[in-house]
Amino acid sequence: MNAPITPPGPAAQPEAVSAPPALRSLADTGLAPVMMRDILLKTIFRTNIDLVSELARAICLPIQLTQELVDMARGQRLLEATGTLHATSGNEMGYQLTDAGKARALDALTQSEYYGAMPVPLEAYRAQVTRQSVRNMKLGRDALMRGMGHLILPEDLIGNLGPAVGSGRSILMYGPPGNGKSSISNGIRDALGDRIYIPRAVEYSGQVITVYDPIVHTAAEEEVDDPNSLRRTSNRFDRRYVRCQRPSVITGGELTLDMLDLTYNPVARTYQAPLQMKSNGGIFIVDDLGRQSEPPQKLVNRWIVPLEEGRDILQLQSGEKFTVPFDTLVIFSTNFHPNEIFDGAALRRIFFKIKIDGPNQENFLKIFAMVARKKKMPLDERALIHLLKVKYPTIGMNFANYQPVFLIDQMIAICEFEGIPNQMSPDLIDRAWANMFVRDEKIAK
Repeated sequence: MNAPITPPGPAAQPEAVSAPPALRSLADTGLAPVMMRDILLKTIFRTNIDLVSELARAICLPIQLTQELVDMARGQRLLEATGTLHATSGNEMGYQLTDAGKARALDALTQSEYYGAMPVPLEAYRAQVTRQSVRNMKLGRDALMRGMGHLILPEDLIGNLGPAVGSGRSILMYGPPGNGKSSISNGIRDALGDRIYIPRAVEYSGQVITVYDPIVHTAAEEEVDDPNSLRRTSNRFDRRYVRCQRPSVITGGELTLDMLDLTYNPVARTYQAPLQMKSNGGIFIVDDLGRQSEPPQKLVNRWIVPLEEGRDILQLQSGEKFTVPFDTLVIFSTNFHPNEIFDGAALRRIFFKIKIDGPNQENFLKIFAMVARKKKMPLDERALIHLLKVKYPTIGMNFANYQPVFLIDQMIAICEFEGIPNQMSPDLIDRAWANMFVRDEKIAK
């Protein structure tokens, strides 16, 4: 299950997500004029941009609306025209901060260092999350199979995974280690083939929370219009958003409870969205559950309200609490039995529980053969018989999906060291096997 052989095919494209409508007026932004003006001044102060077209790109507003902001600031004597036309920029007039404008920019920077893209009001963000909810995904068997195309899976597993993924509800995958739980989680991510819109930043109560994160979010290619076409498809949505693949956040043993809270930067006086907010519209994978410093029960307790009500509660430095959407498919993956790490109440709140077992002998051999072909390792009948008849009986015929890759990589390493072509033999199987397990023995101290 965790043996990648060929790249997964493209997932079926679901119905297009409704884009946030393009802005037609400053009122459409939902922001206070003073806040927009101050972000404009701070952007000019920090970047030295002086052309309206470049300012429009920096603050992610249409040129016409950017010009309205510039005119507003000029009317307040915070900006002035430089009197210079830029011949290389369509003869645009340049603008610069006046002394009063610099003073206002510095004052605004003491309150918040945020500048650049205009934020999206929280209410508008909520509406967009609803339009592109992960629970609206129509993911059929074919699309899920394509996402899992590089994995060898038991026949009934897709039938169990499909309804779980399609529901957008929480999933707990459990079972012995090395059987592809992480790979299956990644396959689910690959099956989500459409695009959604991530705000660069969100505004609440005058505070700015950055959301778009290039580490988490993969921006889709920009649509480019055919200059000979009468139809224009690009620039039709609010550019305060970034069109992205559905996000996937993957955490492991490093996950702590404070990573699920707003991160406040006391120097910049700005906030960064927590991981689960960045994953809205996509997947949040908690891998190796039970290996974190926080008890699994405590982590799940933090998400009881979000999992049940689709909303999360965050808190500003002032102590003010507010709600944000919680629209993410949460996948917990653990090597522990669920009863060892959760109580009954927590298990009830995890909607789907799916056990991931090791392969049977037939699937094990399929994985072994596919890995060998990929790594250019010739198969040898005597070596395989030795592996199945001599080695695996010593561990009760317990096959795991990581074992073919491990054994073949070991044999390749041995062949390279000995200076011989890649090959299998009973002797090489024995040497590879010896590195796969540690003998249970006492060591003198």
